[in-house]
Amino acid sequence: MQIRETSIAGLVELTPRVFHDDRGMFFESYNEQIFKQLGLPTNFVQDNQSFSKKGVVRGLHFQKAPFAQGKLVRVISGKVLDVAVDIRPESPTFGKHEIFELSSEKNNIAYVPEGFAHGFVALEDSIFSYKCTNIYNKESESGILWNDEDLAINWGIENANVSDKDQILPTFRSLFGDLIKI
Repeated sequence: MQIRETSIAGLVELTPRVFHDDRGMFFESYNEQIFKQLGLPTNFVQDNQSFSKKGVVRGLHFQKAPFAQGKLVRVISGKVLDVAVDIRPESPTFGKHEIFELSSEKNNIAYVPEGFAHGFVALEDSIFSYKCTNIYNKESESGILWNDEDLAINWGIENANVSDKDQILPTFRSLFGDLIKI
């Protein structure tokens, strides 16, 4: 498995070795021993999966402590732009984001640590899967408005299809106020 570190500490892209033959293909999407060697979490307690039609934006979501979640995210079918925003106030990259293009063709995976808001846009009809390091807790649920001007995320689409719930999420500035250095 190849690992690509990003400009934000802890946020990485993983590309597994894919074995193809005339029957199809095979790859390991998770291997505890390899993850330990890479210094990544190995205790995932919940798996989630969603289907999104082309143009659907989900996010930017996060859970507050003590239910913060690290997420190992990948696409089973389709292609998405995956977005992770550093919301760790003590981090030198607080308020910065990274974008990954995750696809079933590349079979790449992103690890999004605790302390990040996370979302994605489906570039085509997509099945999205993610493993979480903590359980979902309704009272800890939070998020940031997907098209927040301070974050200036280029989602790469026009006419986004966003849920009513995600349309009314607070802005980054309203959540973090004076901590903003972007």
